[in-house]
Amino acid sequence: MTNTPNFTINTGDKVPVTTYKAARSVAAQVAAHFDRHHVSVSKYYEQELAPRPDAHTIETIIDTTFWASLRREEGRSPKVSIAYLPPEAAEHPLIFAEKLSLTANVLTKLAPAVERSGIHLGVWLEDGELRIWGTTRVIPGLCFVLEVIEPGMLVVKHRRVEGFGKFVNVAVLKGDQVKIVNEQSGKVRDCPSVINSMIGFNSTTLWNDAPNLLVQLSVSMRSHERGGILLVVPKGKENWRKSIIHPITYHVQPAFSELAILNKRYLEDPNPITWQNQFSSAISNLAGLTAVDGATIINDSYELLAFGAKIGRAAEGSPVEEMIVSEPVIGNSPQVIHPVQNGGTRHLSAAQFVYDQRDSIALVASQDGRFTIFSWSGCENKVLAFRVDTLLL
Repeated sequence: MTNTPNFTINTGDKVPVTTYKAARSVAAQVAAHFDRHHVSVSKYYEQELAPRPDAHTIETIIDTTFWASLRREEGRSPKVSIAYLPPEAAEHPLIFAEKLSLTANVLTKLAPAVERSGIHLGVWLEDGELRIWGTTRVIPGLCFVLEVIEPGMLVVKHRRVEGFGKFVNVAVLKGDQVKIVNEQSGKVRDCPSVINSMIGFNSTTLWNDAPNLLVQLSVSMRSHERGGILLVVPKGKENWRKSIIHPITYHVQPAFSELAILNKRYLEDPNPITWQNQFSSAISNLAGLTAVDGATIINDSYELLAFGAKIGRAAEGSPVEEMIVSEPVIGNSPQVIHPVQNGGTRHLSAAQFVYDQRDSIALVASQDGRFTIFSWSGCENKVLAFRVDTLLL
């Protein structure tokens, strides 16, 4: 986490100079991210990519949007998503007859019309001024997007080059705190593949030829805001039952395979347009089960085995005494702690499950929005706990 100096309040609509200092602190690094990945992808990608924003443009968009996020219109805080591109680069854009200046006042007034998920306000530079030209639902790969999550909390992200799924997060700004996603985090020894899918910076996940089901399940789990645990166990193995208290209240027999069947069909015909709605519905249904007290259990083929299951220590097992906690952001250093220092009952039981069942992983959502992935490190001989809520916003 990067701490920046305190910001000062700008009460005007236009922002002649940056007054939100975190915007200036992060702009150059974000611009470098887009430069680097445009160069990397353009070597192999024949379709048109979104234009690259420079640091000044990024700083200005973040600054203006931050102050807008702190305002209220008819008692509601604005939630907007801004995409930096000209109208001709968007697909089926809604274009305003008169382009609007990018100001906090204009964003606040427009917010109710674009607060639904998937709608972006298009912003482009015209005569030296950033102006809002309209809205769009479809943007090209590597398009700079700034989304307001809540008052004072912004996320810089971009769409993957192809396919579908969650956008790739680049940075999260909350007040004077800045978290920049560490692109190298997925290269840590024993890092579960789902971390790479969430970070989205390697050659496979940036192109996103797969639907990244665990990532989408994680996002959906987090969104219901009730907290929950999703255990992923190896298909065909029954050893996980030793770490579950019996009887299981909501045992599924035979295994429910809707998501597994959709995934198999997608691999045979990988057309995002064909499968996206079906995946979304199946993922929402499965993630909803994690709101029930206890753990939801699936195998690594995405078949549902049980939900509402109570985790217990295996009879022959011993209590987990320590684990490694890490967050995939620049400046974070892994720490070895006792599991009780990491959270409440959910986190402790998930750590114990992975400690006993070392070929499984556990995904844990907290009611406060935190999200942690637990896996076993054969190299460190410890449970690894990856805090990934920054990647799911």
